[in-house]
Amino acid sequence: MWRAGLLCRCPACGKGPLFTGFLTVAPRCRACGEDLAACEQGDGPAVFVILILGFIITGAALVVEVMFSPPYWLHVAIWPPLILGGALAMLRPFKGVLVATHFRHRRGHVER
Repeated sequence: MWRAGLLCRCPACGKGPLFTGFLTVAPRCRACGEDLAACEQGDGPAVFVILILGFIITGAALVVEVMFSPPYWLHVAIWPPLILGGALAMLRPFKGVLVATHFRHRRGHVER
């Protein structure tokens, strides 16, 4: 389940792609035909990414400020690209894991 989610693969077979776009869940798996439309997670992954990345970046910014005391313009130059890059890098795998978890624990699901 975790592996398929992190690799953005179908949670049923682990082979077909989970997404048709950057974050659009495929209606059906191209490899096994499993219905994935009911596993859409909405804004859940974004909330996790915001909280985790916010904690990491805030801690890092505080450590840099206390240890090095750089000018404020340097903070403005460093942190926004890290926040944007981190959010884009984390969002797909987080959504994949949440979709796979939802798929595994959905009501009436029979393990294959």
